[in-house]
Amino acid sequence: MTVKAMRDRAVRMAFALSLCSFAAATLAQTSSVTLPDSIDTRVMACTGCHGSRGEGSHDDYYPRLAGKPAGYLYNQLAAFRNGQRKYAPMTYLLEYLPDSYLHEMAQYFAAQQPPFPKMPKPTASPQVMAFGKKLTNEGDKARDIPACIACHGASLTGVSPNIPGLLGLRAKYISAQLGASRYGARGSDHPNCMQKITQRMTDSDIAAVSAWLSSLPEPLSPAPATEGSLPLALTCDTGEPK
Repeated sequence: MTVKAMRDRAVRMAFALSLCSFAAATLAQTSSVTLPDSIDTRVMACTGCHGSRGEGSHDDYYPRLAGKPAGYLYNQLAAFRNGQRKYAPMTYLLEYLPDSYLHEMAQYFAAQQPPFPKMPKPTASPQVMAFGKKLTNEGDKARDIPACIACHGASLTGVSPNIPGLLGLRAKYISAQLGASRYGARGSDHPNCMQKITQRMTDSDIAAVSAWLSSLPEPLSPAPATEGSLPLALTCDTGEPK
């Protein structure tokens, strides 16, 4: 995603948010209706972009949230709020919310299990797809790049509490997030293993992995693997191979 496209998207989102704020202010002046202080109310700002149950949208850059581990979702919300992940509309929505709200929002979306979306068919060549499959399932030992499944689970549905699933995401989104990890634009208080991995990856590696992951079907069970059930390829405290 180009800098211009990111800037344009942020401007459109800010404009939409300003309209929502104006509408809310107008409603407050003309009506006595008060929304209940419930989790359904608190996530309304999320569902407008990420789907009513966090299933994601047709937009390449609004990903599926549903079913991802609650710890991972909380870490990302906190990172946006605290400026470690940089996307102005998300920071605007979250900057004054306390940890207790973020935990509730994370738990809400972690509990959702809507159907996975149908992804557009990748346009990558068979050779690129084969290379993406190899990196996903085997990694590249010569370059100390672990397989995706070595941390995200054999079914790629993630591992509780902090490792996300990689299915139901569009290729452009996956590519953008790998690039953001590589250049330090995506981080959190939780140790950032992905930056160490993506710094070893080429643009071709990222394109191939993104295309392959986006082509995979809905898993038989969307639940993330339980904590401790997978010997992770990296120790996240240090980012070094085990």
